[in-house]
Amino acid sequence: MSISRLPKIAVAVAASFSMVATPVMAATPSDLADLIGVKGSSGETQMEARGYSLHHASHGDDKSYTYWWKASSKKCVRVTTEDGRYAAINSESAGDCGQKSGDAGAAVAIGAAALIGAIALSHKSHNHNDYNHYGNAQYEADYERGYNDGLYNYPYHNYSRSDYYSQGFEAGVRQRGYNGSYRDPYYGGGYSSYVNVNDLVGRSSSDARAQLSSRGFSLIETDDRYDGKYRTYWRASSEQCIVLHTRDSYVRSIDSVRKRNCR
Repeated sequence: MSISRLPKIAVAVAASFSMVATPVMAATPSDLADLIGVKGSSGETQMEARGYSLHHASHGDDKSYTYWWKASSKKCVRVTTEDGRYAAINSESAGDCGQKSGDAGAAVAIGAAALIGAIALSHKSHNHNDYNHYGNAQYEADYERGYNDGLYNYPYHNYSRSDYYSQGFEAGVRQRGYNGSYRDPYYGGGYSSYVNVNDLVGRSSSDARAQLSSRGFSLIETDDRYDGKYRTYWRASSEQCIVLHTRDSYVRSIDSVRKRNCR
């Protein structure tokens, strides 16, 4: 059978295997380079004005990642926001925005998805330590399998003894922690009204304080340190005790603490 008659997915798999195991590098789009350093809210307005639509968002450590798709040019970009501002903007494969494309990154994604029997990869470029997908379908497939096992709390099962599976598993465990960060570990459940405050991370400190007040939180204590300000808040109706960490006028983190810290 000639290669022209092979199924398209098989061709994509074969093509991806021929690639070396180097990452698929992501450059900064020239039409968005001027947005690096702007406030997140202003950046989002500009992204929409320039024809981009938000595909999805994800959080990790002290950064957030948003993926934007521009249909007119079939372009996918990843925006990294840190300290409330756009820290980086990178071009990514169309697959990271849930789209099909003929580019090399998408070919690797299709090949990896075919190998694991999946329609699309769950992990995104930012889940890799170097923020880039592998340029090899087998490595991506191993990473994806490990990522899903870690993300969905399945046992570690590295039957192929692949370093890429191990790296994916670690990334999946981290992402599971980020995804569950909305859940206060000191909140016992029941019927009392619980208020989520993690959406305030990255906002200006003045805005966050106003929002906390409107959501029923009262300031208990303020502690100024070398790395910023720490404010302890209490919400009696839901018995929530939280610590707001701000630096350079932006919210770096909000942590739930034991109720005794507010009493």
